[in-house]
Amino acid sequence: MTTSRKSRRRPIGIDLFAGAGGMSLGFEQAGFDIAAAVEIDPIHCATHEFNFPHTATMCASVVDVSGDDIRQRAGLGDADIDVVFGGAPCQGFSLIGKRALDDPRNQLVFHFVRLIDELRPKYFVFENVKGLTLGKHADFLHELIAALDERGYDCLLPYRVLNAADYGVPQDRRRLFLIGTRRGLRLPRYPEASKTTATVADAIADLPNADAFVELYASDAVRTVWETHAPYARRLRGLDRDPSDLAYRREFDADLLTSSLRTEHTELSKSRFLATEPGKTESISRFRKLPADGLCNTLRAGTDSARGAFTSPRPIHPNLPRVITVREAARLHSYPDWFRLHSTKWHGFRQVGNSVPPLLARAVASEIVRALGIAPNRPSEVVERGDEELLYMDMGEAASRFRVPRNVIAQRLRKKDPNQPDLLEEAHVQS
Repeated sequence: MTTSRKSRRRPIGIDLFAGAGGMSLGFEQAGFDIAAAVEIDPIHCATHEFNFPHTATMCASVVDVSGDDIRQRAGLGDADIDVVFGGAPCQGFSLIGKRALDDPRNQLVFHFVRLIDELRPKYFVFENVKGLTLGKHADFLHELIAALDERGYDCLLPYRVLNAADYGVPQDRRRLFLIGTRRGLRLPRYPEASKTTATVADAIADLPNADAFVELYASDAVRTVWETHAPYARRLRGLDRDPSDLAYRREFDADLLTSSLRTEHTELSKSRFLATEPGKTESISRFRKLPADGLCNTLRAGTDSARGAFTSPRPIHPNLPRVITVREAARLHSYPDWFRLHSTKWHGFRQVGNSVPPLLARAVASEIVRALGIAPNRPSEVVERGDEELLYMDMGEAASRFRVPRNVIAQRLRKKDPNQPDLLEEAHVQS
């Protein structure tokens, strides 16, 4: 963190299990400076570093990181940290995965507790799947609350499942949020639903059709000119100011269509896509066709080789005979256009599907700001994003950059998903 940013006295946030940075962005938009982000996946780390060049991006497992490590890397010294936030990988207790309290991946939750204890932030935010509130999984959640209580943290109860659609995101996405405070400090509230809503059309109707550009077979970006009218899309494109967005402005070209590598379909697939009613699921591919005047279904990430190496079903565009692009998914997730995802479809969709929509994270973070009793400033500084090479690295290159083994993440096997017979193998996928 630079001296100029320290002098502004924005509250300090630390992102654990950061992924590509959905929560980092939401908390920055609420007025926090994100001092450090911990993430085990080198591809995600490279994307995070590109979008947040002033954040200390630590490519490591939380199992191997201490509070002192984070303070040292972020140059925080003994500064009081305002908030630590994050969501541990959730496959162990996800509604769509196996339900097992003894899944070793769930132990990452307790390393979250350990780092809360070591860093002693004023507040914490724990985000996860709503399945953690159901059945026996609720016992696991209560155990987490008890562990935090033993370490001097009070939780805001009852905990809440928040739907991103209630906070201006055009997507039905429900996630658990557990918020807590260092004992003796003021408890925040859960955010009230937004008065503004957005639809699929509000999010993506303005975007040029990727299939109109032959360049997007080999590249994820192309220069073009287009008009944007919906207020939601105009804010994400940077054409209108969002009064509640306190993030640092990024330098970017609003006429560069990014994250839009094409997916090629057979003519038969296209005809089935066109014949599918909006809001319904196409019977062969099992892809859902987005309703232009409604919400996107929950965007999900694919699985790595350890869990089948399947690409998660991608929604069908409401008007075009194809699945949506990564940029369209990012719009439906409330990522601004300046925010870049990995250049491949495989990693790009994985980064969107694994992340918290920034608008939802912003709503939660804004309540932490209110509890802190501060009025963070809107920075005048314009941030130049990182080297674009970070977005084009394969796993080996990214691992080398962060000096970690390339097999730190289970690798994708290059095999075709039998449930997606008409999608050709993706070009330029690096795993």
